Amino acid sequence: MQIIGEKINGTRKAVARAIRERDANAIRDLAAHQAEAGAAWLDVNAGTHPDQEADDLIWLIENDQAVTDVPLCLDSANPQALNVAIQAVARTPMINSISGEPERLDNVLPIVAEHGCQVIALAMGGTRIPETCDERMEVVRTVMEATRAAGVPDEHVYVDPLAMTLGTNTESAVTALDTMRAIRAAYPEAHLTIGLSNISFGLPARSQINRTFLTLAMQAGLDSAILDPLDRDLRAAILSTGLVLGRDRHCLNYVRAARAGLFE
Repeated sequence: MQIIGEKINGTRKAVARAIRERDANAIRDLAAHQAEAGAAWLDVNAGTHPDQEADDLIWLIENDQAVTDVPLCLDSANPQALNVAIQAVARTPMINSISGEPERLDNVLPIVAEHGCQVIALAMGGTRIPETCDERMEVVRTVMEATRAAGVPDEHVYVDPLAMTLGTNTESAVTALDTMRAIRAAYPEAHLTIGLSNISFGLPARSQINRTFLTLAMQAGLDSAILDPLDRDLRAAILSTGLVLGRDRHCLNYVRAARAGLFE
């Protein structure tokens, strides 16, 4: 299970302030702590105006790379900003994201293909999120046809089946899980990812919901997620679920984490 660290996101007030005030230490601390907690990628989202986004992304990239060599996930739908920012990365990044929206396929997918990036692909066509598994799979098929036509191998595509808050639709987790299983069956070489915290938005005790959903999602084939790697209980759930599902050879990851005090 690979973690995409979610903390460096300009939609969060503290990060927005750090970007605005050019507080390098705040960003470097977030990058270093997420890397130390085992993040495989660090999501980098400036969350600023398109005219300013490229400069802010480069600033974030430079400060991340000053403290860690963990590869970055460039989180933007702005092809102009991505084209500029990708020149500043030391290692081939992941791109977050494309979707079935023609504009993203026409303008972001070529960047993915040119640079050999891994890419998150959302199971949505435009501004409307498909309500059913079948509708989401229609979008996924469109996206996978496009990535294959662009020469992007299936194993570079991380399909996001979309987890919407249970607070507005108590069937949203079931729909996401059904979509995961359908994607895994249709595209076994592709990966699955999800913005985990979306499932609990607006509800109390969010970490409890996130852990429960993550456990079920891993059983449905999820092999990566955008989440908070500093949440020790969440990391413990990942390790224990991986162990129970037979994905931890000789129990090594679980035992090492226990010896390091993760479960205390």
